[in-house]
Formats: sequence, C-alpha cells, structure tokens
Amino acid sequence: MIDAHHHLWQLGAHGCVWPTPDLPSIYRDHHLPEFEGIARTAGVTGSVLVQSQTCDADTDYLLQLATGSGFIKAVVGWVDLASPTAPARIAQLMQPSATGQASKLRSLRPMLQALAEDNWILRPELEPALAAMKQHQLALDALVYTRHLPFVYEFARRHPELPLVIDHAAKPPVAASNQLAPDWCDAMAKLAALPNVYCKVSGLPTEAGASQEPALLARYITWLYAQFGAQRLMWGSDWPVLGVAANPQWASYSGWLALVRRALSGCAPEELESIFSSTSSRFYRLN
Repeated sequence: MIDAHHHLWQLGAHGCVWPTPDLPSIYRDHHLPEFEGIARTAGVTGSVLVQSQTCDADTDYLLQLATGSGFIKAVVGWVDLASPTAPARIAQLMQPSATGQASKLRSLRPMLQALAEDNWILRPELEPALAAMKQHQLALDALVYTRHLPFVYEFARRHPELPLVIDHAAKPPVAASNQLAPDWCDAMAKLAALPNVYCKVSGLPTEAGASQEPALLARYITWLYAQFGAQRLMWGSDWPVLGVAANPQWASYSGWLALVRRALSGCAPEELESIFSSTSSRFYRLN
C-alpha cells in the first residue's frame, strides 16, 4: 500500500517558509519517524514525498531524506522550470547519491496554484526544462484549482508523452455547495479523456466545510473513479496538511483513509489494489 502524497518539513530550515503561524494545527516540524509510524499503523508500506517549498534547498533536503529511507520510494521536487538553468538543475538532481544510490526524484511540481498567471504552464520558456524532464523520465504534478484546468488540458495535449497527475483532484470547491461543482466536473472530465493524465484522491478534506456530510466527499471520490478508472487514480493522505481540515473526523490519517475505503467499497479487489498501490507505482516508477 502506497501513500502517494505527503510532506515533511522543518520550520525555518531548508528554505521552509510555510506553514505560517496562522495555521496552528500544522505549524511545527514534521519528521519522517512520526509520519512513518502513523502510515505503517494504517497498513502503508511506502510513500511518495512531495515538496512544500518553492526553493532548491527543500528539494535537496527531501532527496537526502529519501536516500536514507527504505520507506520513501519517490520524491516530487521543485525546480524553477522557467529558468535557463533548469535543464542543468534537473540533470544534477538525477545524479546518483554519494553512496551510489540512484536518485529517487520522479516528478516535479511547479505549484501552479500560487503563480500570478493561470496559464503559466503554457509559457514557451518552459520548453527546455520540459525536454529535460522527458529525457530523464520525470512526471509532472499539477497543484491547481478549477480555473487552471483548461490550461492544464492544453498542456497535456501538447505533451502526450509526459505523465501528469492532478494533485488533490484540483481542489474542488467542496465547501461551497452540497452538490458536485459543475465547472469542476466539466473540466476534469475533459482531462480524464487524455490517457497521460492521472488524478490523486487527496486533499479533499481540507476543501470541505465543517458541517458537510461524509456522503458529499464520497460522491466526489466515486465520480473521480468513474472518470479516471482505477488505473489512473491513486490515493494520498496529504499528511500533515490534512490536519487543517475543518471537520475533525477527516483531519486524521485513519479518518481520511476510512472515508476513501468506504466510498470505494463497491470496487473489485484488483481495482482497490490499483488505487492504493499499483497506479502510483507505475506513475512514479517505484522500485
């Protein structure tokens, strides 16, 4: 069982400037032993560690952690894809460690949700970095909202050989209504029709309101399953960011995992195996 999305950080170290004190539930250091203990208790046997800072130091730190861990199977890092030095930086990150271990970098995440231009991913100066990503068999993690999805769709069409995963199901506006968001549904359905696009069942608890019923999140999950199928859907905890969820029953690792399992209880065993393990193993080329 693979957790396809979690974070680790040390406040004030390795370029860490987020979270900030206004998020008291996660404003502390989060280290690998704590996460691994929680995840193993839930039955997880490996993980994909994802960047949380837009700086090289954070990516270097995550790769160092992964090199020393048998539990972390892959790292999603950050590179300034618009920089002329991006191809060289990508090549450097893909070099074996000092002990000869192959790099565990498997994807890059430019954190599109925080950029000023919603269509940033289509900028022509990114092309050299994208070519380097393809050369080194890296994927792209898209951290986006609904408004970014038309541009992500165009990007995925332009680069069919580049695997792309939508993090946190593009953060649908769950709290805004007790119905599925129609604009989000339309945009995600278009993306699901592209074979190089995958989706993470993660991050939904932090988008939901405190009083909303579990059935609403279950509807989002089953809708994603109907669109992407088990072969392009993967589960992630989004720990420890999960802790900011307004509803405490979903703010825990075990609570979120139980909700997803209930929502997918009608799936065949081989489909569940794919969502909780083999999809992420294929996408991130896990050993």
